[in-house]
Amino acid sequence: MQYHWLNQNKNEDLIIFFGGWSFDYKPFEQLECTHYDVLMFYDYTTLEMPVINFSGYKTISLIGWSMGVFAAYSLRNKLPEFSRKIAVNGTPFPVDDTFGIPLRTFELTLKHAETGLQGKFYQNVFSNEEFLAQYQKNPVERTIQNRIDELISLDKLIKSTEQTYNGKFYDCALVGINDRIIPAKNQLNCWKDIAVKLECGHFPFYMFNSWENILKCK
Repeated sequence: MQYHWLNQNKNEDLIIFFGGWSFDYKPFEQLECTHYDVLMFYDYTTLEMPVINFSGYKTISLIGWSMGVFAAYSLRNKLPEFSRKIAVNGTPFPVDDTFGIPLRTFELTLKHAETGLQGKFYQNVFSNEEFLAQYQKNPVERTIQNRIDELISLDKLIKSTEQTYNGKFYDCALVGINDRIIPAKNQLNCWKDIAVKLECGHFPFYMFNSWENILKCK
């Protein structure tokens, strides 16, 4: 697992962001950090937590997106206490016919990962041509092989994880009703009363101008 500080300016408040599969910090640099320090985790080839001292922060909030929702939940016992926890277009059951990506869809994504990462996958991630064009101005820097390796590792990790969820970890779940990666109906099956529907696809971050605005969704 890798990490990157999107903002580290000795603020009192911290946002920890777990990104989705195949992403890094580059597409998120446009979001204003305002008075927050923002730390991003990504690349789930392993889920080994780096040693980071969080003791100086007054409040710490969590935002997990896509596979990052699963990763953060899996690491919950190694993470600090959060004042607010938000899931964005993801669930603790990332590959699941009822609560996540349908198994057949995931298997096809894995089988054709190299071809998908050359363009098709990102066409499905972004809900319109405008957002896709915005991403292409500041795309991820990771190699295709690195992203394929991550997906292979995630496949093994998900299959070996007997996940249960008591419904009490995440406080709010943002669900893009036009999500072409994780069907909205499956997300809604998981989140029920804490779901907030958004008019967006799988990547909603270009709808916001700051991390603070994401935290305010409810």
